[in-house]
Amino acid sequence: MIVNTELETKGNLFPGEVKVFEFDGNSVTFSTANNVLLRITVLRDSILRFRYATDGIFENDFSYAIDKDTMHGFNKFEIQEAPFLITIITSKIKCKISTTDLKIGIYDLQDNVIVEEELGFHWEESFKYGGNFVKMNKTSVEGENFFGLGDKPTNFNLKGRKLTLWNKDQFAFNKDLDELYKSVPFYTALHSNMAYGIFFDNSFRTHFDFCQDKRNEVKFWAEGGEMNYYFIYGPKIAEVVTSYTNLTGTPDLPPLWALGYHQSKWSYFPEERVTELAAKFRELEFPCDAIHLDIDYMDDFKCFTWNNKHFPDPKLMVENLEEKGFKTVVIIDPGIKIDADYKIFKEALDNNYFCRRADGPFMRGKVWPGECYFPDFTNPKVREWWAGLFKELVGEIGVKGVWNDMNEPAVMEVPGKTFPTDVRHNYDGNDCSHRKAHNIYGMQMARATHDGVRKYAFPKRPFTMTRANFAGGQRYCATWTGDNIATWEHLWLANTQVQRLCLSGMSFTGSDIGGFAEQPSGELFTRWIQLGIFHPFCRVHSSGDHGNQEPWSFGEEVLSITREYVRLRYQLLPYLYTAFYQYTEEGIPILKPLVYFDQEDVHTYYRSDEFIFGNQILVCPIQDAHVQGRRVYFPRGKWYNFWNDEIVTGGKEYWVDAPLEKSPIFIKEGAIIPKFPVQNYVDEIEIKALFLDIYYKNGNETSILYEDAHDGYDYKKGRYSLKTFKFRGKPGEIIIQQHKDGKFLTSYKHLEVRIHGLPFEIEKAYLDNEEVSLETLDFDPTVNTMKIPKVFDLIQFTSKAKS
Repeated sequence: MIVNTELETKGNLFPGEVKVFEFDGNSVTFSTANNVLLRITVLRDSILRFRYATDGIFENDFSYAIDKDTMHGFNKFEIQEAPFLITIITSKIKCKISTTDLKIGIYDLQDNVIVEEELGFHWEESFKYGGNFVKMNKTSVEGENFFGLGDKPTNFNLKGRKLTLWNKDQFAFNKDLDELYKSVPFYTALHSNMAYGIFFDNSFRTHFDFCQDKRNEVKFWAEGGEMNYYFIYGPKIAEVVTSYTNLTGTPDLPPLWALGYHQSKWSYFPEERVTELAAKFRELEFPCDAIHLDIDYMDDFKCFTWNNKHFPDPKLMVENLEEKGFKTVVIIDPGIKIDADYKIFKEALDNNYFCRRADGPFMRGKVWPGECYFPDFTNPKVREWWAGLFKELVGEIGVKGVWNDMNEPAVMEVPGKTFPTDVRHNYDGNDCSHRKAHNIYGMQMARATHDGVRKYAFPKRPFTMTRANFAGGQRYCATWTGDNIATWEHLWLANTQVQRLCLSGMSFTGSDIGGFAEQPSGELFTRWIQLGIFHPFCRVHSSGDHGNQEPWSFGEEVLSITREYVRLRYQLLPYLYTAFYQYTEEGIPILKPLVYFDQEDVHTYYRSDEFIFGNQILVCPIQDAHVQGRRVYFPRGKWYNFWNDEIVTGGKEYWVDAPLEKSPIFIKEGAIIPKFPVQNYVDEIEIKALFLDIYYKNGNETSILYEDAHDGYDYKKGRYSLKTFKFRGKPGEIIIQQHKDGKFLTSYKHLEVRIHGLPFEIEKAYLDNEEVSLETLDFDPTVNTMKIPKVFDLIQFTSKAKS
């Protein structure tokens, strides 16, 4: 036996001195004396990509995370040489590379430090698996803060935390649990009022240390693969998050019904119970657009089957539900039951679509159907086959949405609750082990599901959602925070996790309202609804083992209160839909944490109890039991109390009363908030008039409104309406200018306007510079309401004769 002690103990290795560098278009490649390569690519003036190879050869450049349709371009790319230093300069930043040790510093154009390296890039050979552990150490300046990393159930600000990204099924997870359902290796850092982001595009198990081991050091490393990361400069957090989201992609617009209220349970069956549930919602006039069916709708939990005893005619049931305004959403898991008489199993077996262990046997594991094999969703042929399986479910039966679960992938009764690391994957032609494919398995299942639902739902838009995901998976589906618990702590976690996911590119997200495990009190359920109606995805979901969790299950008071809040969500659908438009088109998160909204205010750095919904609504949920109010930190500016129009000046903390029926909601001054009339489901009625709530401001404010047909793809052909409202307020005058883009014509003819907080009595009105009588506008001076035509360029209200 040969023992090489030096080889076994040499530990970390570092790049040597740079011997040569080469310029090629938008990249510079550095070669060191010990055969390390560094390639720096300028994607935009504010985005740099860094790739390292330790043996002189880069891996095949392949990523599931990056949106290949994203356009790149820059205004400036200059290289300066100096002794021991190479500097890359764009129109936004400078990147300085030391030629002695390949360490990097990034600075703004005034040479202020954005981020520098301490140890910089280094690696350690993996003798167990081959390849390397790749590592990066950067310095952290005084007062630096960190945000992001997906759905981590911990404090919003990650300073002082050490976290691991490895997708894992965690039933009834706890606060500060490290490994959860999603892996998003992207964080935003903020110091000196400068924000930057790091996206570590590596799908292996990855780790992040935000100044826990050393107070002035940030580290991230992976247990395999390349050191391949993107640096994104702001200097605003909003610019960092938008750039990252555009880099990894956004989804198409969802159908409007998907933004309504969803009711789910493990499980609603048989058919009679589902029918009774739907009838109860309509009887109580409690708005609801979707009913979800969990695994008990299947025959022996086999995917793409129906239990004929419980659901004798699923097509007729789905049709009857749709007549009442309900869309049917069903669950599909990855485990395929081992059953020679099961058509899906036999097809996959015959075509070699299942994952295999290293020495050839199929990956076998126990999930809900019992012993199962698992499709390799990293194989494009498997994804195509899987998409085709939705023909009957979606194309023939009429199911409108699909929900993927257990796709971390989860396996019962085995250590680690997932596949062994020796399982092999195609990885789109880049064959690898499960160590590399694990974190993207759920994402690729969601991709295949999305492709199938999209194909067979056409010409309507698909709705799909997934529990497990990876960076970039937002292109395919919605998500949620998983198997939470009916506790006040988990209500707080839901608030924090959804904000974090929105900062991580995954805005179409929510939580299991009321908690999945255990049973909420009526008070907790009410407070969770008051939060959940402001989450982009709004669904009550619970385990049947812990009691009923329909809104009427907690008594008349809870029913009455929660119904009014869900009705408020339906009123705000045009506002929320506009926020979705900004997310899908521009990468702007739907929920905005206070630090995103105002990073200059240091008081926002550790605040996650409040958030901005869309652009102009401040939501301050109650997160404690038996309280009648809470302290709220208001961002700078002036805010109207939604309930009574009282005005609060921000930049400080106030006590706000909040009895059970009144959750604190505030509107930014100058905002123009569009509303629908109350409906029991989306498009139940034809909209005869759109409501606009206008909140007076002595100054200027811009609001937008996006509208289209609520479903289908005509909006991609220009059949949409995008209105920009510019509000200008003075002590005795308000002016609203409207500009419209797009070819879509709305059904309503008038806008029903209410002006809040007006400091003067309206005496005259002018429409496109022509005076109109207040009587023709049905003006009510007691509440400042009126009707105005939807088509106008400028409308003006004054308290005296126009000069």
